Amino acid sequence: MEKFLWVFLGAGLGGSARYLVSVLIILRYLGPFPLATFTVNVVGSFLIGILMTLFTGRYPHHETLRLFLVTGILGGFTTFSSLEWELLQTARYGARSLALFYLVSSVVAGYGAVWL
Repeated sequence: MEKFLWVFLGAGLGGSARYLVSVLIILRYLGPFPLATFTVNVVGSFLIGILMTLFTGRYPHHETLRLFLVTGILGGFTTFSSLEWELLQTARYGARSLALFYLVSSVVAGYGAVWL
C-alpha cells in the first residue's frame, strides 16, 4: 500500500507540472505545432532515460524512489517517456524490427483511438 501512495503522490505532482509547463508555453506560443505536448514528451523522455539508467545500473535497490520519480512523477508528466524507454531497450537488445513495429503500431493505434 505504501508503494501505491508514492506513485499516487508522484502522479499528482507530475500532472500538475505538465499543466504548468503547458500553460506557460501556450501563453507564449500560438503556432499550429503542439509545442507544449511535444516539449513535455521530449523532456519526460530525457528524464526517464537518465533515471532508468541510474535505477537499473548504479541504484537498483531504490524501488520506492523509482516508483515515485519514474512511475509517479514522469508517468503523470507524460506516458510518452515510457514508450521511448521501452523502444530504446528493445532496440538496444537487438530487436530493432520489434522496436520499429512497436513505434509505428503505438502511433497508429493511438491515432486511431483518438479518432474513434
